[in-house]
Formats: sequence, C-alpha cells, structure tokens
Amino acid sequence: MTLPPPPAPRPWILHVDLDQFLAAVEVRRHPELTGRPVVVGGNGDPTRARQVVASASYEARAFGVHAGMPLKVAARRCPDAVFLAGDHPAYEAASAEVMDALRGLGHPVEVWGWDEAVLGATTDDPRGLADRIRRHVLDATALSCSVGIGENTSQAKLATGFGKPGGVGMLTGADWPAVMFPRPVAALQGVGVKTARKLAAMGIATVGDLAGADPAVLTAAFGPSTGGWLAVAGRGGGATTVDPTPWVPRSRSRVVTYETDLTDRDRMDAEVTAMAAQLTADIAADGRTVHRVAVTVRTASFFTRSRIRKLPAPTVDPDVVAATARDVLAAFPLDRPVRLLGVRVELDPPATRTPPETPPPPAAAGGGG
Repeated sequence: MTLPPPPAPRPWILHVDLDQFLAAVEVRRHPELTGRPVVVGGNGDPTRARQVVASASYEARAFGVHAGMPLKVAARRCPDAVFLAGDHPAYEAASAEVMDALRGLGHPVEVWGWDEAVLGATTDDPRGLADRIRRHVLDATALSCSVGIGENTSQAKLATGFGKPGGVGMLTGADWPAVMFPRPVAALQGVGVKTARKLAAMGIATVGDLAGADPAVLTAAFGPSTGGWLAVAGRGGGATTVDPTPWVPRSRSRVVTYETDLTDRDRMDAEVTAMAAQLTADIAADGRTVHRVAVTVRTASFFTRSRIRKLPAPTVDPDVVAATARDVLAAFPLDRPVRLLGVRVELDPPATRTPPETPPPPAAAGGGG
C-alpha cells in the first residue's frame, strides 16, 4: 500500500490574541484573584458615574459583564466582582513581553495592538505551530492566548474567535462558504452597524449574499475603496503578508468623560488647554511635531461632533497647540451641557509604517478577548 505524500509546506497567517488581557495582567500580578470575577475600568470605583468596563475576566463575563458596560451596571450584575483601575504602563510592559516572546519564535511578527499580533510562517503543520505559539507565550509570560490560522489576515482574525479561550481555530478559503456564508454580514471584522444596515437595505444580509453581490453595485453604493473591500471580504479575501516593521502612531489623543456635565465655558477652555498641553509635552519627548489639532465634544444628550484645524506650521509649542484647541472648541455652539471633551493631535508623517486596520478595510481598537 502506497501512503499519500505528506503535505507540502505552504504560507500561513497566524493571528495571536491574548485572552482577557487587562484582567489577566491584573490576575498575574495579584495571584490571589485567580478564579475570581475581575473587572478593570475607569478608576476602579463602580459607585462613581460614567466609569466603563475596559476588560472583564471570564468569571465576570459569566454574569453578563462586558467591555463598554458602565461599572455601575457591572456591579449590579456581579456584586462580588473585584473592581480595579486601569494601569496603562503595566499593560504596555506586559504587551512588550508577549511581543518579544513571539519574535523569539523566529517568524515575522506584525503587532496590531497591546493584545494581538499576526505571524507569517511557511509550514506543513500550522496547527502544530499554533499550539507551539500558545505554549511558548504561556511559558514566557504566564498569559494565555488564542491563535487563529488562515490563508490571510482576515481569515486568521476570524478563526481566533473559534478558538477562544486559550485554543486554536482555523479558517481557510475551502471552509469559507460552509462556515461563513450563513452568518450575518456583521460577523465580518470591519462591518459595523451602519454598513450592515445599508447592506440589508440592498438585500444583502449574510456573508453569502455579500460574496454573491456584484462588485460594481457595492462600489456604486460605498465608493471604490470600501465597496471594493466589501467585495473581497465577502469572499474571504485579505492581506497575505506580514510586515514586521515597527510602527509609530499618526496621532495622540486624550478624552475625559465628566462625572458632572460641564456648563461653564471657562472650565471647558481650561480642560482642552490642559489636555493639549499634556499631549504636546508627550509628543515633544518623542521627537515628533503636531500638524493638526482636533476637538471632540459630546453633549449630555450624547450628540457627538469633532472639528479639526491645521496648524500654520508644525510645532511642539504647547501655547500654540492649546490656543488652537480653544479656537476649535469655540467653533461649537456649546449651548448644551457637555459630558465629554477630547483633544486629538495629528503628527508628522511617520518614518515607519502605521498599523493596519484589523482586518484592513480601507476606511475606519483593548482589553483582550
């Protein structure tokens, strides 16, 4: 009897996603919390207004707690939960540990955020490699991750969800019709509520419907960039390369949600001034310059709008940036109580790549899944 030849090595994309990342980092440094429901968000005080969940452990999720939920609601659903304030430096350090561990495996690594990355590898055993990645990250960092395998980044990203928590999922072009065609279009990464609603109005409700749609119709409805991406996404297409080049951000921002709505204009000016000054100091320390300044205002009725202004010349002068932020704020009516203010500064073009969208739709992330 002649045995079939072993599978030939071929290129694969592997998406690595840390499980319940922020909560897991907290449990790692506080082992006494192991097995307890842990909620990370805001300043960690669920009695204060307008604090939201950034990450919840799986024990907390069993009670219906999830990211984006007000801490007060989380406390009602899971009164025995341990509530902790977010600690960005700790999460950045833990993320760096994970990415260093991934790079140590000898494959190109493209970092997508604190808690996720993709690797490119040519292998005849992608599942074996995925298991090796999981074990290596756990051994090196004591943090659990899930790994998705695909022929491109979109497939791999979706496959990770099939493996959570702490497992391996796989999705290929051959599997795509059976696995994805029956699912709603919102199952595709990058398809939000508005896009799904617009597609539904066109008679496109499922991924299979999208795969069968005329690309010309999609382009006419959404434009050449987004329409073209939708046509590719419905058929399971995506990027097939991994770019390990380090990236630098194109912008920095600060956003504050106030416990009590702001009504005093001088207070609003002071708030955006402070945010602009802090952002400018951070950027100057990194050797970058500010090109544009944007301000976001959200009223008590949740009406949200942003405005942006280009500076006459790139600068790291905090007085110039703050004055521009105040001028942008002045363009808003400000005739209603304000619950949120934000300042974003856009920076000089980076010398290295900027991170891709995940997956990469042409137009527009974590607490860990």
